[in-house]
Amino acid sequence: MLIRPARPEEYAEIGELAVRVYLAEGYTRADSHYPTVLRDVATRAARAEVVVAVDAEDRMLGTVTYAGGGSAYAETARGADEAGFRMLVVDPAARGRGVGRTLVDWCVRRAERDGARVLRLSTQQAMASAGRLYERLGFVRTPELDWTPEPDVQLITYALVLDRPR
Repeated sequence: MLIRPARPEEYAEIGELAVRVYLAEGYTRADSHYPTVLRDVATRAARAEVVVAVDAEDRMLGTVTYAGGGSAYAETARGADEAGFRMLVVDPAARGRGVGRTLVDWCVRRAERDGARVLRLSTQQAMASAGRLYERLGFVRTPELDWTPEPDVQLITYALVLDRPR
């Protein structure tokens, strides 16, 4: 598996993968504005870093958006020394192969290279397997930063302190 920057010609595929997974898993509704946000990979890529996990044949397995300190996409970051990631999606056909963990590990290493002190994320309670992954990797809940981006959508938050050994 290789993690690499997303290519502009892949943006539509990335957006559709994200929408397909979020709708199928019940993480968003078709009548919400969020499918439009998920499909707008070009805007994300201009303001943050969109990467993909691909297999040996360059088939897309998953994707994540990494946002360094100061980026609007690092929604719960509390300063320039904090980073975030969001829109972590793994193709259902690729689950169980460590794709999600590899993408999160990439974000951790990227944040460390940026000199970030903390890496943050928001997720939904319904994303239980993702929450278990984050906790196994050392992320801790930060309920004081939980938030509601739209009615009926409650996001819970996690943080990983990077200036300590894991």
